[in-house]
Amino acid sequence: MITLSLTKPLMGSDGPFELKLELTIRPGDLLTLYGKSGSGKTTLLRMLAGLERPATGRIEVNGRVWFDSTARINLPPQKRRVGLVFQDYSLFPAMTVRENLRFAQTRRDNTKVDELLELTGLSELHNRYPSALSGGQQQRVALARAIVREPEILLLDEPLSALDGTTRTRLQDEILRIHAKLGLTTILVSHDKQEVFKLSDSVAVMEHGKIVRHGTALEVFLGLVTSNKFSFVSTILSIRQVDVIWLAVIGVGNELVEVVFSEKDMQELKVGDEVLVASKAFNPIVRKL
Repeated sequence: MITLSLTKPLMGSDGPFELKLELTIRPGDLLTLYGKSGSGKTTLLRMLAGLERPATGRIEVNGRVWFDSTARINLPPQKRRVGLVFQDYSLFPAMTVRENLRFAQTRRDNTKVDELLELTGLSELHNRYPSALSGGQQQRVALARAIVREPEILLLDEPLSALDGTTRTRLQDEILRIHAKLGLTTILVSHDKQEVFKLSDSVAVMEHGKIVRHGTALEVFLGLVTSNKFSFVSTILSIRQVDVIWLAVIGVGNELVEVVFSEKDMQELKVGDEVLVASKAFNPIVRKL
């Protein structure tokens, strides 16, 4: 079990705010942190990894205290069993795939390296350097390197956002498979709702350093309206008036849909709002989240 109770002053685009949250994560869960940039998601990962110090609070992982401001406990990163994967891979360019994995090990175990190369489909590439790999292959190396540390927590900070759609989908499947096979406890940061829905056991939505919603992806994104023919969460891209009605353009994946707004809708909604769009038969419902 992982329990967090943390505070830390932060600076966002709208000025200073305080990260203040309490969170419990069950062993083996894949939790996604979802929210706008600057809401504190990456800072939370860095505090877990020991790369940033909370102002106050406590981090306890599987019965062991990693941080406690009252007891003045703050384990250094090398004493926390954490695997961390960033968007930019951060591989050592002068090392081969195998050497990148071996360097990350806390104790040398060539059998473990071979197993992870096989698990991540990198066995045939083990002697290549990062410059000779595609983006998807490099990210698989970064994932394998994080896992070879035998972490108690795997932290993934938007690891797939720079990849094309096909590669991203393939690596989502890879992450799910590895997470399940190794029984990892994983915390993912993602802005992609489809990715969040596909990967997550639970989702914590963060706004200005606080968790404002927490539950399954279905509860978090679609729990406001039930018994719908279809529903999705997206952002209002534009609104224009045509005679006595308003037409709003809302993105759906790579497509656009146009929805009629009433005068009441216009009192609550504006361009840039994240909304839930749901339809019962042919009467669409649009509600601000």
